[in-house]
Amino acid sequence: MLQVDFDEGALARLRVARGADPLWETVLSLHLLQTGQESLAYDAWRREVRGALHRAGLTDDVRALLPLCPPAGYFPDFLTPGRGDLGLEDGVDLVRSTPRRRLVAELGRLCTDLRGPVPRSVRWVATGDAAALRWLGTTLRRYHAVAVAPYLPAIHARAGEDRARRAEAVLGGGAEALLADYAELPGWGRQGPRLAAPYPERRLLRLRGRPLTLVPGFFCVRAPLVLVDESLPLVLVHPLCPSPGWLPRLRAGTAQPSVAQLIGASRARMLDALGTPMTTTALAAALRLAPSTASRHAAVLREAGLVAAHREGNRVLHRRTALGSALLHGAAPSAGAAPYVPRGAR
Repeated sequence: MLQVDFDEGALARLRVARGADPLWETVLSLHLLQTGQESLAYDAWRREVRGALHRAGLTDDVRALLPLCPPAGYFPDFLTPGRGDLGLEDGVDLVRSTPRRRLVAELGRLCTDLRGPVPRSVRWVATGDAAALRWLGTTLRRYHAVAVAPYLPAIHARAGEDRARRAEAVLGGGAEALLADYAELPGWGRQGPRLAAPYPERRLLRLRGRPLTLVPGFFCVRAPLVLVDESLPLVLVHPLCPSPGWLPRLRAGTAQPSVAQLIGASRARMLDALGTPMTTTALAAALRLAPSTASRHAAVLREAGLVAAHREGNRVLHRRTALGSALLHGAAPSAGAAPYVPRGAR
């Protein structure tokens, strides 16, 4: 269990990253590549990536990279220097410029968790040799190009939806509402001034007056991640929980006729986003549309029966209907499917 202790004034210093971080996604995807976690959501991605790595001649280099990023337990903090504020190149440059003393300390800690001989790649990077750090930076870039970059449309869309949801929570109830919204993730909860989340070990993270940045992780599953060295800028990477059909939908949008050809790209993106109830303001932010444009698109979808709207307090929430889901996913709605009924209307 991880507990984040929000001391006095901590909520005012809470930050939400603008989007997913390139190196966090790279490292997290390396974790997933080595496991069978969340098979429904990620098995198709694993198959694609393994094939692409083979075709790109990257299999051996990535195999050498894996010991630096074990799927469980400790992995070095220096591999993930960003907080959603760095591009890939800037992040890789920071990795390559890691001081040797830090390399030795963090890789030494990693080696205590490894079973058997220390892999050659770990020993090599720990020397701080310029050639080793060039290899590390180049391999991270090339792996990202194969395993992360082709999936950025899905990553950006899901991160945008998540950020819009968090913004809506803040606008409606302030930073406390933001934390309460995170508490809706499986296994998460609020315990007074603390946010609790599943974690492989017991850990208490005290902010001590420092800002905490919340970073969405598309390839983060089940439990959040934090840096081990608490003297570094504080981040909490949380799962985005993409739905099992995200990869087929991504491929359908690029490789075959899609719903976008019927209703337009913006309305198709809006229909996809409305698997989660959202206000017009949140939709506009998530899809980077003017509020008036988002309102007009929502009205067209509503008139077509693809979206329903209901009032909840002082907010009007839009949500995709069964007919909208059938159009989006290319399947006929079940004859016995129950219609969506707003909360409190049963």
